[in-house]
Amino acid sequence: MSKLLAVGTVAFDAIETPFGKTAKILGGSGTFVGLAASQFGVETGVVSVVGGDFPQSYLEMMNAKGVDTTGIEIIKEGKTFFWSGKYHNDMNSRDTLITELNVLEHFSPVVPEAFKAAEIVMLGNLHPLTQASVLDQMAVTPKLTVLDTMNFWMDIALDDLHDVLKRVDVITINDEEARQLSGEYSLVNAAKKIHKMGPKYVVIKKGEHGALLFNEGKMFYAPALPLAEVFDPTGAGDTFAGGFCGYLAKTEDVSFNNMKNAIIYGSNLASFCVEKFGTSRMESLTSDEVKNRLQAFKELTQFDIEIS
Repeated sequence: MSKLLAVGTVAFDAIETPFGKTAKILGGSGTFVGLAASQFGVETGVVSVVGGDFPQSYLEMMNAKGVDTTGIEIIKEGKTFFWSGKYHNDMNSRDTLITELNVLEHFSPVVPEAFKAAEIVMLGNLHPLTQASVLDQMAVTPKLTVLDTMNFWMDIALDDLHDVLKRVDVITINDEEARQLSGEYSLVNAAKKIHKMGPKYVVIKKGEHGALLFNEGKMFYAPALPLAEVFDPTGAGDTFAGGFCGYLAKTEDVSFNNMKNAIIYGSNLASFCVEKFGTSRMESLTSDEVKNRLQAFKELTQFDIEIS
């Protein structure tokens, strides 16, 4: 079983959706990636930074789930990154109400010695220079490096993003981001252009419409499981990424065919994440629930057809 290193935010979120609103709750890309990967029993280390206002109980919960938090720096005199957002009725679009970078503003990640030889690295949605600094600290080249990014970095740090893209194997972005990065409306053509930037595999997330995987002319589509209720989609993309990486770390197989399974596992876990606000659903998730929903995914997509 491979080690997984995840670099991302560990943060406070305040969420408002048509189903209700929260005060400050646990969030952050590193948090969701770590909790999702923990479902596979892989040794996962999270690298991030928090302030002195961050509850010890949150770190203890992550440790109890098997997430190594020694790479989370605590700046006692600082305040933890905080984001607040309000989702529209369709739950696919949102408005950012508050962004307070706080300790994240001057974050310089330090990879723990125990994870400098991690076989799989997940570079969460941070500045491309921060992502590159993590790769610079690795003792060996990872078996697989996965990068997440967003429109904001394309707007303000495109050259740095292009530089780090040359060093990664997989990029995970949503359809809007894929179009912006490539300048192509067609997602097939967008993937082709992004391949030329460096990544061998392009994963394009389409929210409630599933995800696409591209690799050298090959393509795979995984649907999202239709749900009766979606309470909070905030951590869904990071949960997807954590499930994707966690499955690959557990199976130690980074072939295109196995990535198809990883996409399904990621989508499966993301479907749980959105059922409650914040991390609460991922904290209570059981292996039996995961297995049962995987069966539902299989039934959703499986069919027999005779091709004559």
